[in-house]
Amino acid sequence: MNTKERTIVRDLARRYFDCATAPIQKERRDLWRDHNSLRQTRPLIYVRAFAWHEMPDSKLVCQNPHLRHYENQLRQLLFWNSLNDDSIFDPWFVVRPAFSHSGWGVDVNCNYSDEARGSYKIDYPLKNLDDIEKLVAPRHAINEAATADALAFAEDTLADILPVTLDRSPCYTMWTADISTSLGHLRGIENIMLDMYDNPEWLHRLLSFMSNGVEKAQAEAEAAGDWSLCAHQNQSMPYAHELPDPAPNSNGVKRSDLWCYMAAQEYTTISPAMHEEFLLRYQLPILKKFGLTAYGCCEDLTHKIDMLRQIPNLRRIGIAPSANVASCAEQIGRDYVLSYRPSPVDMVAYDFNPERMLQVMTRDLTICRNNHVDITLKDVETVGGDPNRVRTWVNITRQVIDKLYG
Repeated sequence: MNTKERTIVRDLARRYFDCATAPIQKERRDLWRDHNSLRQTRPLIYVRAFAWHEMPDSKLVCQNPHLRHYENQLRQLLFWNSLNDDSIFDPWFVVRPAFSHSGWGVDVNCNYSDEARGSYKIDYPLKNLDDIEKLVAPRHAINEAATADALAFAEDTLADILPVTLDRSPCYTMWTADISTSLGHLRGIENIMLDMYDNPEWLHRLLSFMSNGVEKAQAEAEAAGDWSLCAHQNQSMPYAHELPDPAPNSNGVKRSDLWCYMAAQEYTTISPAMHEEFLLRYQLPILKKFGLTAYGCCEDLTHKIDMLRQIPNLRRIGIAPSANVASCAEQIGRDYVLSYRPSPVDMVAYDFNPERMLQVMTRDLTICRNNHVDITLKDVETVGGDPNRVRTWVNITRQVIDKLYG
């Protein structure tokens, strides 16, 4: 191992540990616990993306692939911390296992454009109805040797500075567990829409297979004691009074101790009735196993709030930039956390305009004054190479919150 590169990573780890153990982190944990438990707080600010690839801080030095990965992760966390939002930074370093089984047993090939960071078209493997027979059910299977090597490397590099923890929770979480994402990759959105009319029984069979498969893999992980308190997922800060806090070296918990997150971006133009019939009813058996759930990413859920009330442990609903904020706020009331996501285009991307930013944030946060609302800046693909735009957005958003909430 290159001694100079190792020193760079260890110095970054020291800086991160100092940030993660600062007194402000306890204050933020207390705020998020109250907020996610529907207790009155000011709106909280969560920066989920900031065009890291455009930031000067993203330039890496290490060539060793493991150290380079650590360097990138720690530099990104340190830059994120400098933005002064309400994000929590926990004082440990998480290692994920190497899995010996993932996916659905078929190859999902992508045809990429020649443009840097351009689009791609998926070559969907389920071209014909009979192709369903090619699918293989998920299972929870960890490559123990590779995982032990990864853990040993991380511990040797960081453990005396930043505690290292192994999170053995399954690979079927978030986008690999919400069914919607994998379904889009396997069959294609346009084909799914046609199947709802032309092949509804076949689609129900596929959805049942996927739902049962995800739940089975997650249950196998629970039986093996592999779920961890580092496995909370809610597209936000996962602290809540009803659930154990995130913690290192905590494998062996139940799904009922954790947040679950799902979305249905591929169903954004599907009616509430068909969304319920051809997705939500298959997501519910998975969601119900968890303590609390969050739902929604970039899809417009304006007309689906009532449908989502079927989720008994629902706590957070994502309100995308395309949604009608006023309608969603009225429907949600104080029953759930309203996770407001302003458009990154209006906020920090093109034609950077702080005055417009101030107007939009004032308008929408005024609408949400009677809700349990937080603000998530996400899907930021560009800030025009300006490292100060997101920091400016955080400052302006705080000004709006101070003015409206005192």
